[in-house]
Amino acid sequence: MLSQIHPEASATAWGELAKALPGLPLAGRLWGSVGGRQVELFLSTYVNKVDRKGRVSVPATFRSTLATHREPSLLVLFPSFRVPALDGSGGNYVEEMNDRLETLDQFSDEHENISLLFAEAHPLTMDGEGRIVLPEPLKEHANITTDVAFVGLGAMFQMWEPGRYAEHRSAVRERSRQQRTTLPARGAVARRPS
Repeated sequence: MLSQIHPEASATAWGELAKALPGLPLAGRLWGSVGGRQVELFLSTYVNKVDRKGRVSVPATFRSTLATHREPSLLVLFPSFRVPALDGSGGNYVEEMNDRLETLDQFSDEHENISLLFAEAHPLTMDGEGRIVLPEPLKEHANITTDVAFVGLGAMFQMWEPGRYAEHRSAVRERSRQQRTTLPARGAVARRPS
């Protein structure tokens, strides 16, 4: 599988591979590291219909990203702590979250708070057509009925009711503008909000 050779492949090797396999979308794919493994990033926003059985098609670019994870047809969804949306990713990122959780004191409030993510997680397997069935508790949390917005966030993505996402996006854009938000310099130490 192409995604398995990417971390070790040189730019020259990718160029030669792209020439040998025309039509494959090798160029323009963005990669990040999750748990020490190279995975594609979830990018862009897509709105898809939810059918009467609660099934929704995962966008093709998100399926491509999930294919770079160890279990390519698995995605894990859980209710967001911060917003009326669902947080999701592939199994690799969930494993990294567990590794980070294990660095906390097992009997601390912080450990218990974050452990709730795992208690409320729903591992879902895509069918042959790239669809998942959204469980009722998740649809209720995000108020998803007929349409769902898939929102790429790098190593993770969110699923929103489209109208709520439009409001959230507008509020975040305005907050970012007012705070003059920028990315930290490369190599900068991450800071926690106070």
